[in-house]
Amino acid sequence: MPQIIFLPHAELCPEGAAVEAKTGETVLDVALRSGISIEHACEKSCACTTCHVIVREGFRSLNPSDELEDDMLDKAWGLEPDSRLGCQARIADEDLVVEIPKYTVNMVSEGH
Repeated sequence: MPQIIFLPHAELCPEGAAVEAKTGETVLDVALRSGISIEHACEKSCACTTCHVIVREGFRSLNPSDELEDDMLDKAWGLEPDSRLGCQARIADEDLVVEIPKYTVNMVSEGH
């Protein structure tokens, strides 16, 4: 069973976390199940960037992103080459190391 290591995040998981994941689960679902409350304003429908994560290790093992996800990621704060939306990144059979960015862009809560 693959494992996801979430790197420390000051607000969401100050100590970091290592959690078991099931093949086919999304990074976001694993985080939420593990008590890591990554924001997901669009309720996992690939319509925002609030669940943006950076996959520091294991990126190539994830399912490929599609055009809709790539378009949404272009709007994410702190976009990096190994960025994914947590609601779209499905786990395969490799362990992952995931960083949750310090900031997120939430048009709803920011009143845009």
